[in-house]
Amino acid sequence: MSEQQVQSPNIPALKERALELFRSTGKENIEGLIDYLENRTDYFSAPASTQFHGAYAGGLVDHSLAVYDNLVKMAALFEIQAKPESLIIIALLHDLCKTNFYKTGYRNRKNETTGQWEKVEVYEIDDKMPLGHSEKSIIIIQQFIKLTKEETLAIRWHMGAFDDSVQGSYAGMKALSNAYHICPLAAVTHMADMATSYFDGK
Repeated sequence: MSEQQVQSPNIPALKERALELFRSTGKENIEGLIDYLENRTDYFSAPASTQFHGAYAGGLVDHSLAVYDNLVKMAALFEIQAKPESLIIIALLHDLCKTNFYKTGYRNRKNETTGQWEKVEVYEIDDKMPLGHSEKSIIIIQQFIKLTKEETLAIRWHMGAFDDSVQGSYAGMKALSNAYHICPLAAVTHMADMATSYFDGK
């Protein structure tokens, strides 16, 4: 997947940083979670999307670490009271649902230089555990470590109004609004995710 590989980051370096952050949380059974990520998922090599932010090998961990950097800055800017370990868990695992989620496929695309049609390798969705988005992340995470109330709310509502349960739903919108009122960390997590997605992680 030529175009995606060109954008690929230094995956070993990203993995080393992510593992160091995970271990710094001191969460009970964090090693069990790490073993799962390393040996039963493609967390460190998966893309973050098929064509938008992080649509390249290693895009998921790259995006997650960038969200962490932005979340730390925004939590400080808005004086959000949050434990350092919670910022790590939320940011690095908010999109855990995207592991074992994509596969490679092929599409025909016109070459902009030659005008000729050519077959290119792309990412496609192959969801073998359709449990939703944020809900799926929480379900998987809690098989290994216990999440606090704030961590759960932040991960659950990191998509904001883009969440399927909110769109066109009065009850969903009320739940989102309530979550952001009782847990400002959830609101700032959404902001950090959006900033990372739309401003290249800066």
